[in-house]
Amino acid sequence: MHYGERLGASTDPTRAEPSLALIETASVARGYEVADAVVKVSPVELLWARTVSPGHFVTLFAGEVSETDSALVRGLEVGGASVLDSILIPNVHPDLVPAIRGPRPVEVEEALGIVEFSSVASTVLAADAAIKAAHVDLIEVRLAMHLGGKGFFLLAGSTGDVEEAVGVAADLGRSRGTLIEQVVIPRATAELLEHLR
Repeated sequence: MHYGERLGASTDPTRAEPSLALIETASVARGYEVADAVVKVSPVELLWARTVSPGHFVTLFAGEVSETDSALVRGLEVGGASVLDSILIPNVHPDLVPAIRGPRPVEVEEALGIVEFSSVASTVLAADAAIKAAHVDLIEVRLAMHLGGKGFFLLAGSTGDVEEAVGVAADLGRSRGTLIEQVVIPRATAELLEHLR
């Protein structure tokens, strides 16, 4: 998959802070309207506005906390009954957006963690929570495209830190009813790691 499909090759990760919000709609048409509305109501940066599997629309935007919050409120009003899920992360981790854009060059020296969700919003929220919870490196966040609407992320670090980060993410997914699976692989083989690059 070309990275342009993921978050946009021109997306500047530094413009995705300090606050990040996401709205997923069941209707593509309503999704376009939501994307237009969030930008009209507040000076936010529209990071991603596109269709995703399985025929949904995701609008991802960023800005100052109050501006992003206002845009989210307006987007939810416009989205109405079509809104499937939404999130607001007031203090987003700086590694999150680069990991959504494509795999980051991270060395996996001890353990690899993978957490899978049924929701795009939960994936983004849990990935942010995981990298804030422990000393881990976020490798990649995959959202919906070629995944039937699901999402997952991969992270690396010491076994204890990876277990802690994966546990935090899994608990968040359970609380939202979106966790599919969580896995920690200690000492992943070189053959597997080659496929992460």
